[in-house]
Amino acid sequence: MANIQIRKYQDEDADVVKELFTLGMSEHVPSSFTHVLKQPLTQMFLMVTFCALITSSKSFLLPVLAVTLVLAAVRQMVVYMFNKYIETTLKKDLDNIGRTYLRKNNSCFWVAESDGRVVGTVGCLPSERAPGFLELKRISVRRSHRGMGIAKALCQTVADFTRERGFPAVILYTSVVQTDAQKLYEHMGYTKIREFLIPELTAKILNFTLFEYRLDLQTDNERD
Repeated sequence: MANIQIRKYQDEDADVVKELFTLGMSEHVPSSFTHVLKQPLTQMFLMVTFCALITSSKSFLLPVLAVTLVLAAVRQMVVYMFNKYIETTLKKDLDNIGRTYLRKNNSCFWVAESDGRVVGTVGCLPSERAPGFLELKRISVRRSHRGMGIAKALCQTVADFTRERGFPAVILYTSVVQTDAQKLYEHMGYTKIREFLIPELTAKILNFTLFEYRLDLQTDNERD
């Protein structure tokens, strides 16, 4: 991992951190769209629409056009969901990283820098869903720098930080469509603890689930 430095976040990193988060989340739109298309409810709706129109119109063109429009609408819905999530996260979490991560106990935010350019991010803070653990959040690596071990190094940074502060484990949450991330976490020793639906109605209908992963740590006290 040549020329890569992981350091604590600085205020001048704000814009590039937001950019990396936005780009990283936007990359999941195609896989999320594919996930929606695989759902039985979606397939049944498309089939019923196609059959109903081809029966009533006696034309093949109209059903094809209608299904195409429905697919375009579904993709726009997925884009809207991601844009809304990105907007909310930027406002509540990444708008003021100093306040959210750096001025609280047992919290921190790091960036990975390559030749003076920020190419990766990660943060951690006490988990709200699982009290007593620290939660890894906002991990992202620029596409041009993937495959260089940066994500692993960022995960290890959080694990070391958590262990040093005496917490027994790191937890994180990832979605059903983030398969590459799941492989990384499992390779790093994380175990999938549970699966649950996002509370929003649309997510429930589309079976858009989240996975909770946990990395159990050996603290200094336990080693002694």
